[in-house]
Amino acid sequence: MKDKKTILIVEDKLISAEYLSSILKDNGYMVLDIADTGYKAIEIAKREKPDVVLMDIMLKEKMSGIEAAMEISHHTPNCKIIYLTSYSNKEIINYVYESRAYGYLLKPYREQEILVTLQLALLQDEKKRPSPKIKLLNGYFFNTKLHRLYQKDREVPLSKNAHKLLEILAKNRDQSVSNEQICYHVWYKNRSDNVLRALVHRVREKTDTHLIENVKGVGYITYS
Repeated sequence: MKDKKTILIVEDKLISAEYLSSILKDNGYMVLDIADTGYKAIEIAKREKPDVVLMDIMLKEKMSGIEAAMEISHHTPNCKIIYLTSYSNKEIINYVYESRAYGYLLKPYREQEILVTLQLALLQDEKKRPSPKIKLLNGYFFNTKLHRLYQKDREVPLSKNAHKLLEILAKNRDQSVSNEQICYHVWYKNRSDNVLRALVHRVREKTDTHLIENVKGVGYITYS
């Protein structure tokens, strides 16, 4: 078992990153690395499996911090994402929600805010985590740990994108999810309604036709 909790800092401003690093090290955390792009953050997270990622939203190159966080969460579901950003508009907050971030701290942040948020994230009781199996209608369930769909004891063979579609719907079961939110979860960018409809159609062909329902003018929904 690791003696120290491990942190990955994702920040494109070196001075800010070094400031964070010194705070964390002074308070007993292990800083694995500092990444200034989303691509580098994903690479490090896959290799090192950090306990927490402190993620800036606006990074160098094309990939945003939110896009990187979604990919990291997919490969390292137990990793906590905490955003450090100066952006607080509604659109950004919606994307942050979709990436399943644990925390959201606005710059300029205070040292104590960072430490308290980290403590709360890391002191969660593992036994209180919900079951990875999300029950859906007609004997289906989605396993969030394995990222697979099952009907009773049989795995339903689906593509990677189909599993990501079902993941966001299952985690928000009994609630409609917008086309835009689904697209950012599946492709990390917005896609046309036709592309999304085609993906939904392929899933319906291999499952119950009522597993995914269209919510007119909103998006899609699945029921428990």
